Amino acid sequence: MLPATKNIKICKTDRRFMSGLKQTRKLSRLQKRCQTLYPIGMKTLCALACCLAFAATQGVAKQRHCTFRVHAQANPRDSEVFATSVRAQISGKDVAIEKTPWISEHDVIGFSPYPAQNGTYGALIQLDEHGRVVLDTLSVERRGRFLFVFINGRPITELQIDKRVSDGKIYVPSGLTAADIDLMKKDWRLIGQRKDQSR
Repeated sequence: MLPATKNIKICKTDRRFMSGLKQTRKLSRLQKRCQTLYPIGMKTLCALACCLAFAATQGVAKQRHCTFRVHAQANPRDSEVFATSVRAQISGKDVAIEKTPWISEHDVIGFSPYPAQNGTYGALIQLDEHGRVVLDTLSVERRGRFLFVFINGRPITELQIDKRVSDGKIYVPSGLTAADIDLMKKDWRLIGQRKDQSR
């Protein structure tokens, strides 16, 4: 009789252990769900905070007064998604240019204006290192083609690439107004002078 009682006690103990194990598994599953929800929520919150901080710094960032865009001549067979048509000043024909500029006002660090013969102004534009590398690459890969320079939304000049340009300088022969020069002075330093920090 003694062995039977021992078996009953062992069975009861096993049942208690098994039911405790099942409860532990249920709690473990619940705990895992809570654990995965918590980090996802924190990751989302951190991502949202980073986005808000980035948006705030963009809003506080210095507003540009002058736009400067250099577009490369496109393949005439490119779709309207990648290219648009402009009238070339030299030939008077419609020419396809790439919609996305290769160089922008963010690549400019200085300029040197001068009066042109037709009553407008010209300027020598000095690019930063990024702009210099892009211009160098364009002058090698797009030799024989044209670059189209837009300042403040107006087509100012077109430059035919006939040699490598590795000095990071773009020559705008004419077409700038006195107002353009004033806006350029607000954004970039005059070559040979330090940019006024109060502007």
